[in-house]
Amino acid sequence: MSATVSPPSSPISHRLRAAPSRSLRCSAISRGRVVRMSAAGTESPALSCERMAVKPPSHPTYDLKGVIKLALAEDAGDRGDVTCMATIPAAMEVEAHFLAKEDGVVAGIALAEMVFHEVDPSLTVDWSKKDGDYIHKGLQFGRVSGRAYSVVVAERVVLNFMQRMSGIATLTKMPHPARILETRKTAPVLRLVDKWAVLIGGGKNHRMGLFDMVMIKDNHISIAGGVTDAIRSVDVYLEQRNLQMEVEVETRTLEEVKEVLNYASRTNTSLTRIMLDNMVIPLSNGDVDVSMLQEAVGLINGKFETEASGNVTLETVHKIGQTGVTYISSGALTHSVKALDISLKIDTDLALEVGRRTKRA
Repeated sequence: MSATVSPPSSPISHRLRAAPSRSLRCSAISRGRVVRMSAAGTESPALSCERMAVKPPSHPTYDLKGVIKLALAEDAGDRGDVTCMATIPAAMEVEAHFLAKEDGVVAGIALAEMVFHEVDPSLTVDWSKKDGDYIHKGLQFGRVSGRAYSVVVAERVVLNFMQRMSGIATLTKMPHPARILETRKTAPVLRLVDKWAVLIGGGKNHRMGLFDMVMIKDNHISIAGGVTDAIRSVDVYLEQRNLQMEVEVETRTLEEVKEVLNYASRTNTSLTRIMLDNMVIPLSNGDVDVSMLQEAVGLINGKFETEASGNVTLETVHKIGQTGVTYISSGALTHSVKALDISLKIDTDLALEVGRRTKRA
């Protein structure tokens, strides 16, 4: 069937034909800097594509494809998209464009490829930006073409991932005087996705979970009987099992910092980093006092990596970084993220008209 439907009132041409299956390919298009990724014939097309700007962090048990399937399944329920089935002819094809509605850093392009592939391997996606690039309000930075039903079914899941990841990447990308880390305060089941967005934004991942780094926190210290006993127990545990991994201990006072340094001076310890928790003191005028943090950094004097934690905000991060800490960790990167406004529109002319009216394009 090769008929074409072009309503005179719409600039969009819907081609009524069956789309042939395509194999995975990545190639640059000379006009502008467009990357074409047509996804099919592989388990994880986006992850195997050499054009992926930033690879996701590794995790021994995380099933990213399973997370995508779960996201699609919760949307489809037990009936599928009843609106699409009622309104869209099965063979109709469309072209839809990704539209930025605010400035920020785009993230989730590679993940979007995986979602589109899961819904329909015959869909073709072109991008003029890559993960980690800046986008500005009103910019069309990508397009997907193929079966109309598949495009609309994938739309919300793709945007949910991209908007959240882009919000995290945008917050991470802001200039900071020390390396920014996220924490484990991520959305349940989205740990790897959230941490991937931090990498795309130029940050560094903290531990992925409970398995890849020893992190001695306040409750461990209380149960172990003190900070020295806690570190000693970790040293014994790792030595007995012939394990090598990073070890961090949380300190809350200068006395605890001194105790840690005293233990380390007498022992061949596995300790690699000291967390300086809540040593940034908020002031009534909205400023912060970092003198305690600065003194702690001075005491450590480069013997171990240092990490500032607690009372970290966009307003305080620069002052905290000026103390000389190695890292600044912020749970807000992932637990309080503001999604970046991105849409996927078939009729982009109308979308831009509405966007200008509402000051969103």
